[in-house]
Amino acid sequence: MRHRVLVAAAAWWCVACSAPRPEPGGETPATSAATGTWCDKLPRVENRGFARVDVPSAWHEVYQVEPGVFAITEPRQFQEAISYLIVGDSSAVLFDSGIGLVPLAPVVKALTALPVRVLNSHSHFDHVGANHEFDQVLALDTPFTRANEAGKPHERIADEVAPTAFCGAAPSGADTAAFRSQPWQVTRRVKLGDTLAVGGRTLEIVAAPGHTPDAIVLLDRANGLLFTGDTFYESTLWFFAAETDIGAYEQTMQRLAALAPSLRRVLPAHNTVSASPARLQMVADAVGELRRGGGVREVDGERERVTVGDVRFLIRRAAP
Repeated sequence: MRHRVLVAAAAWWCVACSAPRPEPGGETPATSAATGTWCDKLPRVENRGFARVDVPSAWHEVYQVEPGVFAITEPRQFQEAISYLIVGDSSAVLFDSGIGLVPLAPVVKALTALPVRVLNSHSHFDHVGANHEFDQVLALDTPFTRANEAGKPHERIADEVAPTAFCGAAPSGADTAAFRSQPWQVTRRVKLGDTLAVGGRTLEIVAAPGHTPDAIVLLDRANGLLFTGDTFYESTLWFFAAETDIGAYEQTMQRLAALAPSLRRVLPAHNTVSASPARLQMVADAVGELRRGGGVREVDGERERVTVGDVRFLIRRAAP
């Protein structure tokens, strides 16, 4: 009953929301006027089947996706970023830390009293926002990662806190006029192929370049779980930034698709907290078709929208 009440409250919160999602300026795309507004989709149908967990935050909404796995969502900012707290018997891993508008550490402490290590799926600002709140932060040693450890000034991410970036009002207490991505310090460098033991659960760090050079996924092989970051999520996949590499992404998706038969669940970093492993092969096939020049294409300024089946991409336009 508590779950139903909380979900109903979340739906009421956005009944009057009508602002379209801004584009560009984030990791996930705007919902067009033709398909309805972003707020109209909250709470996401795919998330409603999971139990809500009470936390000391009016901004974050937490779902228990699996035993010991909590999806910490920020649904009322257009990124709809999702961080995952993976709790073992002796410690926990926080995979991504959101956009950083509202403190995340109190939420994590409410979910576990165990030591927590932070590891990011990649170092884009909307995944490292609360890194500075934690004592243990792990990261790859890449030039891209090191550059992003300095954070981002307000002028680089002002669109993230514009009025149209929110479903309703900005979170209480957030200084949107001065908001920036805070610098963060790495306490230990990790390598691709390393494992993180948390007691009763082992997490493998798997290379997933394409969206960024430092992109990784986290594999819980024994439990059939794959935490995909921005390598896969159920929305338009963005590949127009300078650091994206669609060729590398195709190779990544083929490798991940090969894991699908051994997986029970995929856990993306935006919008929905769970997806079918079968989607990995669909995206792998779609990006292959895109690279062969296929798909339905629509020019959008300096970018191009490409649709292959029900998979959508936003990419840089090729030079004329």
